[in-house]
Amino acid sequence: MVAKSTGNAKAAEGRTPSRLAATLAFDAGVERVRAVSGERRAALEKMGIRTVRDLIGNYPRRYVDMSEVCTIANAPIGSSRTISGQVHEVRLKRPKPRLDLVEITLVDGTGTLIVTCFKQPWLADRLRKGDDVAVSGKVEFNYGFKRMTNPFLEQLDSQTGASGMVVPVHPATERISTAWMRRIIGNALELCQGMDDPLPLDLRCRYRLASRQSALRAIHFPSSMADAAQARRRLAYEELLFLQLHLMEPGYREGALASYRTHTVDGPLLAALAKAVPFELTEEQRLAVEQILDVLSAPHRANHMLLGDVGTGKTIVSAFALAAAADSGSQAMMMAPTEVLAEQHMKGMGPLLEGIGIGCALLTGSTPASERKAILSSFAEGAIQVLFGTQALLEPDVVPADCSLVVIDEQQRFGVNQRRTLIGKGTDADVLSLTATPIPRSLALALYGNMTLSYIKQRPKNRAGVVTRVLSLSNRLEAYDAALGQLRLGRQVYVVCPLVGQLRGEDAKKKGDGGQRLDDYAYSSIAIESEADLDGGGAREALKHAEYLSNTVFAGFSVGVLHGKMPAEEKRRVMEDFGKGEIGVLVSTTVIEVGVDVPNATVIIVEDADRFGLAQLHQLRGRVGRGELAGEMFLVSGSKAPAAIERLSAMESTSDGFELAEYDLSLRREGDILGNRQHGASVLKLVNVVRDSAVVQAAHEDAREILSGDPGLDLPEHRALRFELCRLFPEMREGRE
Repeated sequence: MVAKSTGNAKAAEGRTPSRLAATLAFDAGVERVRAVSGERRAALEKMGIRTVRDLIGNYPRRYVDMSEVCTIANAPIGSSRTISGQVHEVRLKRPKPRLDLVEITLVDGTGTLIVTCFKQPWLADRLRKGDDVAVSGKVEFNYGFKRMTNPFLEQLDSQTGASGMVVPVHPATERISTAWMRRIIGNALELCQGMDDPLPLDLRCRYRLASRQSALRAIHFPSSMADAAQARRRLAYEELLFLQLHLMEPGYREGALASYRTHTVDGPLLAALAKAVPFELTEEQRLAVEQILDVLSAPHRANHMLLGDVGTGKTIVSAFALAAAADSGSQAMMMAPTEVLAEQHMKGMGPLLEGIGIGCALLTGSTPASERKAILSSFAEGAIQVLFGTQALLEPDVVPADCSLVVIDEQQRFGVNQRRTLIGKGTDADVLSLTATPIPRSLALALYGNMTLSYIKQRPKNRAGVVTRVLSLSNRLEAYDAALGQLRLGRQVYVVCPLVGQLRGEDAKKKGDGGQRLDDYAYSSIAIESEADLDGGGAREALKHAEYLSNTVFAGFSVGVLHGKMPAEEKRRVMEDFGKGEIGVLVSTTVIEVGVDVPNATVIIVEDADRFGLAQLHQLRGRVGRGELAGEMFLVSGSKAPAAIERLSAMESTSDGFELAEYDLSLRREGDILGNRQHGASVLKLVNVVRDSAVVQAAHEDAREILSGDPGLDLPEHRALRFELCRLFPEMREGRE
């Protein structure tokens, strides 16, 4: 990759001034667009639109297909339809103070439709008798007339900026109507007419993709819905290819210069470990071990991720990677996000590795000073070959003799700088990342396109399993009755509190609403991962609920509390007491989501379960049914929204975390799946990784093919592509000559 000035110069070679001007205009300020005044520029900036690229990227959120217009007489009750007619009467009403509604009577020769628009008083001034309009919404019937409430409404005249049989509905503001948004986007497209197409010609031909200019025109102003679909197909592929190139390019560029470690994968320690494992690996575990050892032995730096569903045995697979490092005469470091999980790794893998002659130790923030000093000295001398730990491993005085492998458990819980710091402690160290979050392959490729991947979905056959039930607030006592029954048998129980807000239930009842949610259901951010507990989210709710339960439902049983704000020593003490059975009921936030293994726990109750993502609920479900005792999970929801209950019901029908994740993702709005938490994901505006899984796979393979043959994107056919990537991701041009 080259610096910006050089990249611009090379990309401009062979182009006419008009083509270069159109290409550069794509990233010009939005004020360059005709009809964007100072006031409109300010309104656009509030929408995050500052450049022409941003404006053209303000894609329609939906379309009104005028080719599917229905007459009033034929519009079925209860269905969503588009109806075209003439305004017969417009009336502004104020049934209550500060409540304006406009009632519009439409006729089309077959009947009469009453349209009611709340909080849009300006419509009374804008519409006149005889105006042609189209409305799109749900058809209802009451008081003798067919009706629509707050439909999309479009005036059908030459002043609206609409043309053709398909009307785009763009995101807009009070200061910029949808009609004006269409107009200024049309002006922006004219400004960029003739710009470069960054996709190489061979890819466009391979997939029969429209040019960028044609696709942008068609997605904003399609002549048909098929036209819009083809435009979205081209632009979605473009978004994914750019993201994949952005994720992969540093590895290919640095790989040409960096040295690497080749691990020994047929040594005596690995053979001894295979014999020492006290159970037979599943077929998927064996395959994952083979894949990981393959990348560790390859002549390039490994960057591998192992994705395993809850309870599938990822840690024993990672033990083989640790043994390979020891067989290679070097060391390994394994970092976990919590002390509970780090201690579990040491407890589970430490004796197994030490039994075959691999020295191990555990380093956390709670390690006593004298013990810490001894560990650091032994690690620096090479006597300790595997060091387990938490973020304590990131401290500057943690210096290995020769670390060739870094393993990061629940890697999504660590920041980029934390991961980079740990990797930097090794010399050309290979990286193995683990996650228990069920991420479908298409999403994993989009998020982690720079990694190779392995999956484990099978659980060992000695697990009893879990039965899941969804309960309303009025039936929540069924959950607590089941918990009491298990407690009397000597079993243990988890009660999980929501991350945010206040518990509904006993507090809500005091306010007289019976604990029911009266607000509309809104699907919260997808829980691909949750960092709230690292900041102590839900601590107050857990403490309050624990006090309530210990004084009422679980009086006579020991009730403990666990949350992210507790000191590490106190968290360890609580978990030790729970593990020994001294605590019968553990009230917790999602800090128990990962790394808590108590086979005697058989019931988990999740309060306000509709506030959690399905992936997160599935992680929580993995806390019970971990041994020979069957588990029960109760999801208590106060939501009255059918969509919320339907989503939770998916937990009852399947125990496959990846299947749940696919379903969870299918509910998301387009462009809202990845969010902005993943660096670079903001370029994905049109992609739905469930629907577009084949496109994700194709873009991933195409990016690898391009970079394997041209790591610097220096070939003439890739210069426009390189130029576009540098403008999308400015960091790609930093520090390059």
